[in-house]
Amino acid sequence: MKLGVGLYRHMLTREYYAFARQAGCTHVVIHLVDYFNENVKTIVRRMGEAGIPVLGYNFSLAGVCGRVSGPFGRGGALSVGMDGPVEAPLPNGVVWNMIYDRNAPPGTLPSISREELWRRLQRFLEEIIPVAEQAGVQLAAHPDDPPLPILRQQPRLVYQPYIYQRLIDLVPSKSNALEFCVGTVAEMTEGNIYEAIEQYSRQGKIAYIHLRNVIGKAPHYRETFIDEGDVDMIRVLSILKRNAFKGVIIPDHTPQMSCAAPWHAGMTHTLGFVLAVLAMLESPSTQQDEREVRADS
Repeated sequence: MKLGVGLYRHMLTREYYAFARQAGCTHVVIHLVDYFNENVKTIVRRMGEAGIPVLGYNFSLAGVCGRVSGPFGRGGALSVGMDGPVEAPLPNGVVWNMIYDRNAPPGTLPSISREELWRRLQRFLEEIIPVAEQAGVQLAAHPDDPPLPILRQQPRLVYQPYIYQRLIDLVPSKSNALEFCVGTVAEMTEGNIYEAIEQYSRQGKIAYIHLRNVIGKAPHYRETFIDEGDVDMIRVLSILKRNAFKGVIIPDHTPQMSCAAPWHAGMTHTLGFVLAVLAMLESPSTQQDEREVRADS
């Protein structure tokens, strides 16, 4: 397993790269800065040429919305959560809370069926996956966040753990993979987070991991520090190690701590926790204990 950090446009500086390296990261996940004028096939080809192995993506109309912020973390650390579904429809010309057409007529975006959304995804994958295979790039699908069947009067794709399998099977390919967000999957109302990680890591379909902890289920949950939520992160990382996961783990976001550098402090706390668990899992004494337990059983 490799440890990384996610960086947005304003973070693409030597200072943030140095922070990532000092915190023990060997990889970064960079968020694209142009959401409306991308030629996806060209991007995938260029990623392959540059040796960038994974392109994460979301396939959603409503995107991420409905979050509330407050002192939800331990000791009053600023974090985010959700306090109920969001039903207000999307205005015309808006996707993912971003305006893509400033000349769109007044009104709201008509709802579509869930099967229509799946047809659109299938067409997208059938177009892009052959290009990704040729370039040696994996496409990694993020689950719907928040994981609700409908948001802003539009259907969602992956809002329960088992639905990830439908996405994988839609266009079978090594290049059709998952961006497995532990926090989002833990917020889902069905299934089991550990069984889901076991299922998809055993298939070798997880390209990279978003790691964060939560309390509660959608649409009522709170994001927490890595060590205080509902998810046993040591168990999560143990499953990944057992199934020989070789990809990158990043904290997608963390509670902000009360200091002069709240983002850095919260991120460092999570990165330190993960480094410690990975070191424990690689320890010869831990591996010997596992062998003894198996022998006894």
